[in-house]
Amino acid sequence: MSYRSPDSELERWKPGVSKNILLLIAGLLWVFIGIFLNSLSYSWLKDKEIKTIIVMGIAGIFLSVLIHLFGFLKIVNKNILRIIPLEGKRCLFSFFPWRSYVLISIMIISGSFIRHSAIPKVYLSVLYTGIGGAMILSGSKYLYVLLSVVKGVRKE
Repeated sequence: MSYRSPDSELERWKPGVSKNILLLIAGLLWVFIGIFLNSLSYSWLKDKEIKTIIVMGIAGIFLSVLIHLFGFLKIVNKNILRIIPLEGKRCLFSFFPWRSYVLISIMIISGSFIRHSAIPKVYLSVLYTGIGGAMILSGSKYLYVLLSVVKGVRKE
């Protein structure tokens, strides 16, 4: 009878995946959350006048490009540079560093407070379109890098 340390027992249950799966999960997660935020924005605008929809939509799209370029892209590039050199199987949840999960929790809680605040939804739609669009753009970068790795264009 051999002795197994508690660490080896935990390792057995750790959901290990390749770096390609980490890139896929990160990309899809960002894209799906972006779609969710944009769908909320759409639901707040759908009954408004066409002029309001166009103005708020254009403002949201402009904001999404700014958020992507000056905010999320930095995070995505840092995560990609961390994931690409990984060898072997890694924990399923390691597509983000652990400290990012704290930030994500704060963003979710803040979003809930803002969504339930007295701020008119028509104005919130610009913020949600901006963040949602930026998440879709940023998530697409993970998926682009994944395709590059799979095709062999990008060195692993």
